[in-house]
Amino acid sequence: MPAHRLPDLPGRVAIPGQSRGVPGVPPALERFNTAPPADAERALLACLRSPRWALRLSGHRPYPDVPSLLAASDEAAYDLSAKELAEALAAEPRPALPDGTYSAAHTALTAAHTAYETKFGHVFVICLDDVPEEETLDRVLEDIRSRLANDPDDERAVAAEELRRLARARLVNTLR
Repeated sequence: MPAHRLPDLPGRVAIPGQSRGVPGVPPALERFNTAPPADAERALLACLRSPRWALRLSGHRPYPDVPSLLAASDEAAYDLSAKELAEALAAEPRPALPDGTYSAAHTALTAAHTAYETKFGHVFVICLDDVPEEETLDRVLEDIRSRLANDPDDERAVAAEELRRLARARLVNTLR
């Protein structure tokens, strides 16, 4: 043992502000891993409105690292039933537009959202994490128009994948 490290002794008290935590685990992940179940589930439900998804992720804690948590998130999202997916989609807000978007774009997007929701029965979901802000509007309009051509079963699969990506991105943001 290096001379500058004290041995871990039973009953040793950590000096406030100098607690080492779990080696190699980011502080946010450590807080998530050690949070009371209700708090962890509440944080997870802010990422994806699926009680079973949140319970499953919360119940499998602790996670050794963020990639393990994200892999578990993906797996749990893939396992959502059609009913659970419909419930999660029903809780999703419409994608936000960048500030300063002109009114004609709002009108076009509102019409596209209405057509989509009428055809598929749920809001249009899209993960825009990799899209620069100045391209957001074009990407949303392009994707919604393209996806309106899907049949309901194909679109349900696309929407489920977008929802999984959204949950993953929100989970990463929660752990920052």
